[in-house]
Amino acid sequence: MRERLVGMLTSGGILILLIVVTAAVTAYIQPRFLNHLNIINVLRNAAILSIVSLGQMLVIIVGGFDLSVGVIVAFASVETAFLMGLLLTWLPDFPVLAVILAIMLAVASGALIGMANGIFVSLFGLSPFMVTLAMSSVVAGVTFYFTKGIPIYGIPDFFLTGVGRGQMFGVPVVAVIGVAFVALVALMQRFTSLGRHVYAIGSNINAARLSGVNATWLLIGVYAASGATAAITGILLTARIGSGQSTLGETLALESIAAAVVGGVSLMGGTGRAERVMLGALFLALVSNSMNLIRIDSKFQTLVLGVVLIAAVCIELLYGARRRHG
Repeated sequence: MRERLVGMLTSGGILILLIVVTAAVTAYIQPRFLNHLNIINVLRNAAILSIVSLGQMLVIIVGGFDLSVGVIVAFASVETAFLMGLLLTWLPDFPVLAVILAIMLAVASGALIGMANGIFVSLFGLSPFMVTLAMSSVVAGVTFYFTKGIPIYGIPDFFLTGVGRGQMFGVPVVAVIGVAFVALVALMQRFTSLGRHVYAIGSNINAARLSGVNATWLLIGVYAASGATAAITGILLTARIGSGQSTLGETLALESIAAAVVGGVSLMGGTGRAERVMLGALFLALVSNSMNLIRIDSKFQTLVLGVVLIAAVCIELLYGARRRHG
C-alpha cells in the first residue's frame, strides 16, 4: 500500500492534489475564482507557460539549461509585430499569407538563436549556463536597441480576436494550441527513436555516443527546439496583448525551469514527461492567479515562485537519492 501511494505521488499524483487543493482554497477565499472569464484566463496563462516549458524540459533532459528563452520571447514578439505590419503593407490583398509568413520567420529566428546556443554547448563544450546567459544579454540588447522600449504595433485584428482572444467551444484557442504541443512532444517522447535518444543523452552522453546516437547534432536540435517554442510563446503573447514588446518574458526563464522541475523533470538529466510539465505550468498559473485574486503584492509573488522552485528541487533530489540507494 505504501509503495503504491509513493508511486502515485511520484508519477504526478501529488501535483494533481496540489492543483485541486489550491483551486478549492482559492474558490473558498475568493468566489470570483470560479468566474468563467477567470478560468479562461488561467487556462491561457497555463498554456502559454506550457509551450515554453516544453522546450526548457528537453534542454534539461539532455543535461542543460536555457536561460535565453525569456529574451527570445521578447525578440519574437517584436519581430512578429514588425513583420506583420510590414508584410501587410506589401501584401494588402493577402493578410492571412502575411501573418503566416511573419509567424514562420519569427519561429525560424527563435530556432536559429537556439541553434547558436546548441553549437556553443555541443561543439565547443561550453557551459550551457554561461552560453545561454550571454545569449540573453545579446538578444535583449538587440531587441531593446531596435524598439527603444516602445511597443511595436501592426497586428491585424483578425489575428488578435481569432488567436490571442479567441475561443473554440468555450476553450481558449491558445489553450488548444498548448495541449496540441504537449500531445506532440509526449508522442515523440514515448513512441519515437528521437525521444529515446534524448533520454539516452541525458542519462549518459558517452554511452549514447557509443550506441550510435549523434549526440552533437541532437543537442543542437534540442536547443533549436527550445528557441522555437520560446518564439511561439512570444507570438501567442503578442496576439494576446496586441503589440510587440521588448519587456515580455522577463520572468519566463525562471518560470519555465520551475514548471519543468515541479512537473518532475530531473535536474540531473534523463528524466521528464511533457504531460507532467503541463501540470506544473497549470499549478504555477493557478498559484499566480490565486495570489492576484487575493491581492498579494507582486514582489511577494516572485518570492513564492522561488520558494516553490526550491521546494521542488529539494523533493527531486531527495527522491533521486532514494532511487539510487533504494
